[in-house]
Amino acid sequence: MNTQELKESLEGKSIVDALKTLTSLYAGQTLFTTSFGIEDQVITHLIFANNIPVEIVTIDTGRLFPETYDVFNKTIKKYQQNIKVYFPDHELVEAMVSEKGPYSFYYSKENRHECCHIRKVVPLNRALEGKMVWISGIRADQSDSRKKLDWIEYDEHKKLFKYYPLLLWSYEEVRKFVKENMVPYNVLHDRNFISIGCQPCTRAVNPGDDFRSGRWWWENDDLKECGLHVR
Repeated sequence: MNTQELKESLEGKSIVDALKTLTSLYAGQTLFTTSFGIEDQVITHLIFANNIPVEIVTIDTGRLFPETYDVFNKTIKKYQQNIKVYFPDHELVEAMVSEKGPYSFYYSKENRHECCHIRKVVPLNRALEGKMVWISGIRADQSDSRKKLDWIEYDEHKKLFKYYPLLLWSYEEVRKFVKENMVPYNVLHDRNFISIGCQPCTRAVNPGDDFRSGRWWWENDDLKECGLHVR
């Protein structure tokens, strides 16, 4: 099936029905990655509450906020289902930190990309092995680069389809859904943390600031990505 055919098979369906269709077409090959941000919690709820056989995984970089672990724990407690955890390769982390120290990412963009690659991209690639569909909580209004995404795409590099169920949702719609459905969410969102990643690389933003301005704030580049979703 090509991208257009897959898009036509999902067109007009609710997120739940689209997820059911994907898992029917690609049984055992459909993966959702969560960082426990508020968007990801919406998708997790839809999967778990409707017993859709999507594998849910998370990447523990070793530098996450305590509040992130708290929402992780509350999520598995609420839904009584497992979320698989992938960790970075300890030898790669040990070598990087031994050579450059624990905060090397502050000193150059190259160092930051190296850290993100080791802690995020490498374990992600392990999680995606053998998969045909990767589901992500990306929204279009999160950044200029994400505005260019289509809700179904084919990733030529990873050789799989990417599905963004919330691509056209607003942040307000996400928060409303979480509140109405009593979905656990990261309390940092109530403290002006909109995009939440690793603790040393994330800070609160002022009202009206760009969505990604709290991530890697010491960099001047408008394209602020960790490498997971770079096209």
